[in-house]
This record gives sequence, structure tokens and C-alpha cells, in this order.
Amino acid sequence: MKEKQWVYRWKNWLQPSAVPGVWKRKEGGHFVRARIVNAATGQLKEIKRCMPGADEATAYKWLSDERERLRAGLVSAAPQQTRFADFVTSLVETKVKNGDICSAKGRERWRHTLTHLIVGTKGKKTGTFVPGFGEYFLDRLDVTHVEHWRTGIATLIAAGDYSPNTCNSWLAILRVIMKAARRQYRLPHLATEDVKDFDTSKHDTYTDEEPNALLPEEVGQFFEALRTSYPQFFAMAYLGLITGLRPSSLRPLRRSGPSADVDWATGQLRVRRSQTQGDEVMNTTKQKRKYSIALPKEAMDVLRWHVSTQLETPEQQDSELLFPAVNGSFRAPTVLNKPLADVAEQVGLGKKFTQRGLRRTFNDLARAAQVHDVVTRSISGHLTVSMQEHYSTANRNEQREGIARVIELASRRGVPAEAAASASGGAPGGAAAPAGGAPNEKTG
Repeated sequence: MKEKQWVYRWKNWLQPSAVPGVWKRKEGGHFVRARIVNAATGQLKEIKRCMPGADEATAYKWLSDERERLRAGLVSAAPQQTRFADFVTSLVETKVKNGDICSAKGRERWRHTLTHLIVGTKGKKTGTFVPGFGEYFLDRLDVTHVEHWRTGIATLIAAGDYSPNTCNSWLAILRVIMKAARRQYRLPHLATEDVKDFDTSKHDTYTDEEPNALLPEEVGQFFEALRTSYPQFFAMAYLGLITGLRPSSLRPLRRSGPSADVDWATGQLRVRRSQTQGDEVMNTTKQKRKYSIALPKEAMDVLRWHVSTQLETPEQQDSELLFPAVNGSFRAPTVLNKPLADVAEQVGLGKKFTQRGLRRTFNDLARAAQVHDVVTRSISGHLTVSMQEHYSTANRNEQREGIARVIELASRRGVPAEAAASASGGAPGGAAAPAGGAPNEKTG
């Protein structure tokens, strides 16, 4: 029998096999090639693939599946050989390229989360390990697998290893991943369908004792001590207090240059950039919204004082930034942590107060000053009422005064506010007898 000759085609040395469309490679494995009409476009489509490690049967099976896919007009083949880890890596690259993940902080959040979702999570206190989904094939990953993972993570939460809020952020990203996988590969099911968030009702981020906010009567003493002990940080913290701006929006503010964010003549402050890590700046805010704030004279005076007295190094003076570090670059994200903690101890505040507390205090002060909610949100950048409420704290004085106003209004309607106190013969804390001595009777 005459031996088949090797021919050089499609950048490979090939030899026809007994199966149409499948070629044997001289270097090993097989090469497949065919042409078929794509039902989705009506156009002739060429199929080519080099399969170095495949035998003839495997190569033919792939070619047959690909033919059926095109006949059905599907976008991509079923991901029998696509693992979760490989898909996620590709997905993140696409999201970064498309601008869906546009900040350094966002990339860091995904990187950190994917460690837990791909590799797994080890309890800090218990040492219990909950494996991730890295080795799962996408089409085999099911709701039962996700629920099993969720049960393991819930165990770590119960042991105090992780916050339920943190784990809910992992679950949110897992939902994004699986929705993208279902869309791209036309999966018949969604592995995160009806998977519930972790319960946060027993985990208090802010409490009555630790609201991470200053009362109106605490603001003056606190900021006077801050100006005395840390004058270089006073204006930055002050601007955060009176506007509620995020630290990531404060750090990249420019006082000068062709794109200055401070208009010294009109008092306009343009909020249009965000800086989370390093020297990378996102040319929009966290909410992807650019806006401006009209500052009053008092605020502009503080900023002028800061620029004229607190930019001491040549690098700071040459920098366009409003709040530059001593080397002229961006301040670190943690720059206010130590000053705020030290001042809280100096004044005997008796509670923790962080950078985020500036944003919370702004909302409380605006409410106490009876600033309209629409105006408050236009300054702080909150897009929704729910987020504004999330960053607000109703303090005891507000509650006491609120109840007092309710009592006052009720008394105008004939309900005696002093009834309980003036009732004679009544046990302390008990119900007062009805006016006129009439006995209590049930009606209806």
C-alpha cells in the first residue's frame, strides 16, 4: 500500500486520516478543518483547530460538536473543558479592558475575592478550610456546590473568622461570574440561583456606643484639638466634615494647573476624580458621576489658610494637588487614621472615630441644620436616599427632642402630657386613672 505523503497546510505538516476533516499531525496529535453554513448568519464558516494532544476520535468528536453548534446558530461551544479558574481569569481581563473594573481598588477587591472563590478560605481562628471552585468545570458547577460552599463559609462566620458583610461581597462577585458564564456559554442553569446572602442582623457595623460619628456638641472641641495637634491635616478633615466627600475624592483634588478643581474666584469645588491606590487616578468618581459644590467664604478661607501655611516642602509647593504629601504626590489612603485616633484620645471622646466618620457626621450635621435632603445628597454625592440614611445616625438628643415634639403636639390635641406624673395613688410606671375617675372598660 502506498504510504500517504505529508503535506504542509495551515502552518502544519499534515497527513489525511480515515475520517473526513481530520488530519494527522507530523509532530503528534491531530488537526481538524471543515466548512459549514452558520445558521445565525447564513454565511459559510471555516472551522480550523490544531489539537496537539488529541487522538483521532477526540478530534473528530470536537469537529462534530462544532458543526452542530454552527448548524444551530449558537455563539460558542458548551464549556465541557472550561474550568472556573480559567474562565474567571479571562473574565477579569475583559472587565478591566472594557472599563467595568476601572479603579485600582476595584482590581484589588476582585483579586482578593477570587483567591477565596478559586482556591478557598481558611478560618483565621478555627483553621477550618472551605475549598473554592477553581477546578470545577463550568457546566458541572451546580447550585448544590454553591450551597455547600455557603454552609462552610457560614461556619467561619459563626466562629468569628469573617464578617457576613465581607462574605456577602464574595457572594455578589460569584453571582456576577456565574451570570457571565451562563450568558457566554448558554448554560442550562445558574449555579447561584436563589442562593441567599448571609444574615447580617446579628453583626453590628455601627452601634449606639460606637456610631463612628461626632455629636454636634463634640465637633468644635474635636476639630480645635485637631488643628492644634495636626494642622497639616486640618483642612483635609475639615473639608470632609462640611461636604461629606469620600477620602478617595479629597486626595486627588487639584488647587492649580490647567484642570484645577478649586475655583478660587467663585468658590466652586469640582468633584470629578477618584484615587484609591498609588499614583493611579480614575477620571470620575466612585459613583461615576462628576459634579460641583459651591463652597461658602468660611470654607474657602480654611483652604486658603492651608495652601499658604501648610505646604511646607518645595515638592508640596510645586504640586498641583490641594492636599499633597511631603513629596508632592498623593496622600496615603490611611493618612487621617492616626491623627483622628490621637485626637479622639486627647479629648476623651470615648469612641472610635475614623475617616468614614467624617461622612457620617456631615449627614448628621446637615440634618440638624435642617438642610434639605436633596441639597445634602448634591453635596455628599450620595445617589439614593437609602445610602444617605446608611451614613446617618439619629443621636439621643434628636430622639429626645423628637419625642418631646410629639408630646407637645399630642397635648394640643387634648392628651395631657402630665397625666402619668400627676396621677394620685398610681404605682410608679403604672397607668394613670382616666380623667374623672371613670373605670377602665373594654369596648367592642
